[in-house]
Amino acid sequence: MYVEQFFVDGLGCASYLIGCEAKGIAAVVDPERDVRRYLESAARRNVQITHIIETHLHADHVSGNTDLAERTGADIYIHEASGALFKYKPLKDGDVLELGETRLVIRSTPGHTPESVTLFVSDTTRADEPWMALTGDLLFVGDAGRPDLVGPEAARSLAGELYESLYGKMLQQDDGLLIYPGHGAGSLCGRAIGSARSTTLGFERRHNPALAFGDKDAFVEYMTSNLPEQPGNHTFIKATNRQGPTPLGEILPRRLSVRASIPYFQRGAALLDTRTKSAYVKQHVPGSVHLEGDEQLSNRIGFLLPPDVSIVLLLEDEASYREVVLSLTRVGYEKVVGYLFEGIEGWAAAGLPIASGDVQDIAPVELHQTLLKANDQGPVVVDVREPWEYRSGHVPGAVLIPLGELAQRVSELDPSRPVAVICAHGHRSLVGAGLLAQKGFAKVYNVLGGTTGWQEAGLETTRN
Repeated sequence: MYVEQFFVDGLGCASYLIGCEAKGIAAVVDPERDVRRYLESAARRNVQITHIIETHLHADHVSGNTDLAERTGADIYIHEASGALFKYKPLKDGDVLELGETRLVIRSTPGHTPESVTLFVSDTTRADEPWMALTGDLLFVGDAGRPDLVGPEAARSLAGELYESLYGKMLQQDDGLLIYPGHGAGSLCGRAIGSARSTTLGFERRHNPALAFGDKDAFVEYMTSNLPEQPGNHTFIKATNRQGPTPLGEILPRRLSVRASIPYFQRGAALLDTRTKSAYVKQHVPGSVHLEGDEQLSNRIGFLLPPDVSIVLLLEDEASYREVVLSLTRVGYEKVVGYLFEGIEGWAAAGLPIASGDVQDIAPVELHQTLLKANDQGPVVVDVREPWEYRSGHVPGAVLIPLGELAQRVSELDPSRPVAVICAHGHRSLVGAGLLAQKGFAKVYNVLGGTTGWQEAGLETTRN
């Protein structure tokens, strides 16, 4: 028996190849869109992928299940309560899947979603009892799956089911049980997932805050309070996974000339500039959206562009094309029509408009001094954190517009007046500031260090 974990940095997604080398068969659990990694690993191990298992319908990333099934002929398995509309084999509580000498026992563990399952894994050459569990989004390192991604109206009910799954099923297992979760640090499917990528049930029993409740009502209150922002575009992602993702196939660079790109822009396509910030500041296309092509691209794009928009890319170089497209398709952005191979130089050579400058960084002390001097004519401070974060302490007079709502509420702000965007540490605010700049705001500041930096500078916060 063997198990191999695959991890997507930024999104914090974990998936698994598990199977029996003696019999040459294996399953992939919770596949992400880059299915080549499973195929390459299976080839190295000389095993055939015969099962594709989803612990639930994901809300933070699009699955690679249909793509992998098309390439391997493997069947897709998911719980019968999923409501999935693609071809799959339904799972129910107590089902057993045999992969040679590796046995997977399916336990229904609702809470994060109604259809969530946990896979209890046994190596039958050693013992029938499970020695590891693939917990999906039930139990993480230092956390548990949030219950609000199905919808806020179902959150409390699902939190109650999560309690029963954790306390009535998972905690009945031995402390030595190895825990391999569906997410790690960086994921928005929890609130404070640890950086380790596996753990034991005994360690979590002693140190996981979500497992410290003897009272169900207190647990429900804890799990439905003070949650971070929801993954951008999560409703669309969930619907895509329920419908069945279109197989991605091979990703090959699509070269697009400046001249050939114009009709796309005339039909409403967005220009996504993934170069470094310094390159963007020096020269960029007016109205373009700037997000660096790093591991956070998947998490941030959902706050800036709708998932059905066509996208033209401006890249650092052609070598980055595949990874940028993967980052976008992982969260449901399928309509990448190509990249401008002539670059910003080709755009300028065609006589098309070029802009320079960008969102300006501003230190908390400098912002404070500006606000004191300018009185009512100073920047409007927009706090893009979640309401619970805002209530814990914010810049006096700051307007609360959570990042996930900013695109829809931008009309509440005056584009002719300077705006300073702030969050907790300066990451979400950079995305929010970029959105306002793209919307034509005259002057936009990103507050370095966020509210944490503001407080560390000894500046006043308020809790109203």
